[in-house]
Amino acid sequence: MPELPEVETVKRGLAPIMEGAQIARVEQRRPNLRFPFPDDFVARLEGVRINNLSRRAKYVLVELDSGATLIMHLGMSGSFQIEVSKDFTLPGQFHHDRNKKEAHDHVVFHLDTPHGKASVTYNDPRRFGFMDLIETTELHQHPFFAKLGIEPTGNQLSGDAIAELFDGKGTPLKSALLDQSLIAGLGNIYVCEALWRARLSPARKAGTITTKTGKATVKTRELADHIRDIISEAIKAGGSSLRDHRQTDGSLGYFQHSFDVYDREGEPCKRDGCGSKIKRMTQSGRSTFYCAKCQR
Repeated sequence: MPELPEVETVKRGLAPIMEGAQIARVEQRRPNLRFPFPDDFVARLEGVRINNLSRRAKYVLVELDSGATLIMHLGMSGSFQIEVSKDFTLPGQFHHDRNKKEAHDHVVFHLDTPHGKASVTYNDPRRFGFMDLIETTELHQHPFFAKLGIEPTGNQLSGDAIAELFDGKGTPLKSALLDQSLIAGLGNIYVCEALWRARLSPARKAGTITTKTGKATVKTRELADHIRDIISEAIKAGGSSLRDHRQTDGSLGYFQHSFDVYDREGEPCKRDGCGSKIKRMTQSGRSTFYCAKCQR
């Protein structure tokens, strides 16, 4: 499943085309993806103008001037393809040869933008993604978002915040970091990477990195810094492009070439002077990659 950096990369790729555009026509080519499309999906979108795009956790949010917000989730294999008219005036390259079968093109947004005509096609071979329309004023109370924790980017995530969230918790550190009600949007890959950088064992109890009174420590501050850094680096590199993920221009991301532990079982630890090999264990049904010598 695409993780937060991939979703942020997709949002940034769509924004120059979609923000300020009017949705001239929508092709909904099937009644459902992971869930059924909302009633009158096409009718509620056609003729509406797009105010802006944002992201919450792993959701792309498209705010409309109708007072609704289009929610888009990529699922396991969802991606977007942008195509523009020949007279399109916005600098940049927005058309690439398709790398997916058109049989899996499920929704096409035809847009009138300030720069010319364009289309945005949602392709999803496995159909685990979904779209929904929610009144913008009710967004934070919606079941998708009501229980989401803090964002792992920006100033919300800090050593103090992690200490408060993890105080007294006996769950493994990795499990706590993947708990979306605590920190929203963190996924398996980047949690493995952040824990390696912070020299913290994924099996360590989450509450042990705070003080006895639940205050921040060097470890909570370092972990917060590493999480923010690794997500920032991944976004800058365009995501990790594992399996089905593509950027909106059809190209691959390159962060997977920088993995320190993820998917490197049996390979030498990259930390200078370590000499140990990366191990793999299963936690809550997911593979965890770590260095038993470096991470305590």
